[in-house]
Amino acid sequence: MHDPVKLLQDLIRCPSVTPQDLGAQDILKTRLKKIGFEIYDLPYGEGNDNVLNFFARYGTGKPHLCFAGHTDVVPAGNNHWQHNPFQGVIEDNIIYGRGACDMKGGIAAFVTAVENFLSLQANFTGSLSFLITGDEEGPGVNGTVKVLEWMKEKKHIPDFCLVGEPTSAQELGDVIKVGRRGSLNAVITVEGIQGHVAYPHLADNPIHKLMEILSSLTTLPLDKGNKWFQPSSVQVTSIDVGNKTTNLIPATATARLNIRFNHLHNGNSLIGWIETQARRVAEHCQIDIVVSGEAFLTEPGNEVQAIRLAIEEISSVKPRLDTGGGTSDARFISNYCNVAEFGLVGQTMHKANEAVTTEDLKKLSSIYTQFLKNYFL
Repeated sequence: MHDPVKLLQDLIRCPSVTPQDLGAQDILKTRLKKIGFEIYDLPYGEGNDNVLNFFARYGTGKPHLCFAGHTDVVPAGNNHWQHNPFQGVIEDNIIYGRGACDMKGGIAAFVTAVENFLSLQANFTGSLSFLITGDEEGPGVNGTVKVLEWMKEKKHIPDFCLVGEPTSAQELGDVIKVGRRGSLNAVITVEGIQGHVAYPHLADNPIHKLMEILSSLTTLPLDKGNKWFQPSSVQVTSIDVGNKTTNLIPATATARLNIRFNHLHNGNSLIGWIETQARRVAEHCQIDIVVSGEAFLTEPGNEVQAIRLAIEEISSVKPRLDTGGGTSDARFISNYCNVAEFGLVGQTMHKANEAVTTEDLKKLSSIYTQFLKNYFL
C-alpha cells in the first residue's frame, strides 16, 4: 500500500509559496506517470505572474472522476514555528509544515488513494484525472480557471470533481462541503465640497451621504437563508476620509464592503442593488465592484453519498453537509460539473505550526480509496 506520509513530507520540502512551485508538481507528475497517467503541462501567465499547472488523466471511459487541488501555499511568516516550516518534520506522529493541511496533505492522500485503487483494478474501464494548480492561494487568474477552459476545449470535463480542501471542522470526516457562498467586494466613493466646519452651508459633507448609503445597505437583511445556506451578509470593512483635522469638512469619503451571499442572489443582481441604493443618495458617486465568485450548490446525489459512505465505513463518523466558510476553486469547477469538497481538519491552516497527524493523513487516504470503490464499483 502506498503511504501518503513520505509524499507529504516531500511536497512540504518544496517551498511553493504562490506562484512559485520549486519542484512540488514534478514530484506528483513523476508518481502519476509511473502508474500510467498522461500528463499535460499547462503553465499560464508571464514573468512573476507565471503559474505552473497540470492536468493528468488515466483512461477514457465513463464515468470520469477528477480530483482537484493546489500545490501553492501561503507564506510561512517568521514567528512561532517550532520546526522549519518547509522541512516536514514529524514529532509525536504529527507532521509539521506549511501546506500540511492546506492542502498538500489532501493531495498526498488522494494521489496515494488512486495508486492503491488502481493497483487492485485489473479491468478498470472508467476515467480518473487530476487538476492541479499553483494559483489557488493567489489571484486565481492563471490557475484553475484557465485549466478548466482548456479541459472543456479538449473534452476532458469530468462527470464529478472532488476537491481535497481541508473541510473537516473538529474531526476527520465531520464536514463535506456541497456548496459555497459567493463573494463580492465593493468600493464606494462619494465626492463632496471641502469647507470649514463653522460654515457648513458653504460645503457639502460626503461623509453624511456615505453614512446614509451604508445604512441603506446594512439595515435590512438581504434574505433569511435556507436549508443549505446561512443568510447573506453585508459587512462594511473600512470607512476612509484621510482627514486628521477636526475643523475641516473633507472633500471625499470612501467605504469598502464585502457581501458573502447565498444562491438566492448572484453577482449581477447585487451589483444592481448596490448601485440603486448608492445613487439614490449620491447620484454621481463612484462605485467599483469585483465579484470573486458566485454562490453554488451541488444537490446531494450518488457522488456525495459515495463520499458519505466512505467516511462512515472507514472512520465511523457521520458527516454533515455544509456550505459555510470562505471560497475555494470549487466555485470555478461548479460552472462545468458537479463538485464537492472533502479533506483534512483545517484548524491549523494558514497558521504557524500548521500540522496534520499521521493517523488522519493515512485515514484520509483510506477514505479516498473507499470512495473510489464506492464510485466506480
